[in-house]
Amino acid sequence: MSNELVWDRPEPPSKPSPTPLSRDLIVEAAIRLADEGGLDEVSLRKVAAALNAGPMRLYGYIETKDELLDLMVDEVYGEIALPEPGTEWRTALTRIAHGMRAAAKRHPWFIDLLGGRPHRGPNSLAHIEASLATLDDRPEFPTIDDVLGAVSTVMAFVHGAVRNEITEARDEQASGMTEEQWQAASGPYMQRMLATGKFPRLARVMYDAEHTNAASWFDTGLSYVLDGIATRHTPA
Repeated sequence: MSNELVWDRPEPPSKPSPTPLSRDLIVEAAIRLADEGGLDEVSLRKVAAALNAGPMRLYGYIETKDELLDLMVDEVYGEIALPEPGTEWRTALTRIAHGMRAAAKRHPWFIDLLGGRPHRGPNSLAHIEASLATLDDRPEFPTIDDVLGAVSTVMAFVHGAVRNEITEARDEQASGMTEEQWQAASGPYMQRMLATGKFPRLARVMYDAEHTNAASWFDTGLSYVLDGIATRHTPA
């Protein structure tokens, strides 16, 4: 196995074949499989079958499944439109956050591969660079640690909020019940529990809160995060 990253390793020379093959075609097929059935449907064998190619041919382009997953993530990062340089920082981070959410809605498996060590593909690095650039060289964020802290906080919110949204969608698909149907089914039990008076704040949430949709909750939570960053970095 090569010690080179997949980004540095050249593809094998093309050869006459009834079934053309390339890393791009492999990644496109893997993404289709993941979009249709989740990451469990992604294997080199299944990707090869989708391309009508022998599995061993794929190893000339990709050595491991982890490399394939890295390439898939990078491809999705490439779909996310980045803000123009000089865009006001809140507007820029909001655009990035909504781009991440939209990408995860198109490719629900994407959120499962985020977090932990940063991805190293060219699109992933461009995304990180653009995110940092939204705050860099602005007087409110005098050090790179200030920039990194703010961007990391926004990304942590985005990852958590989108993961919750995707999980809810998966639960709905697995159970066959919408959130409203699930709440209705558990309604009698919750009413008995709330009637004990032990959960007054939860009762207010159940009876008084505006139960808005996921998009509205995302916007509200993001505004809380950005307001907090702005307050911390507003000159005294």
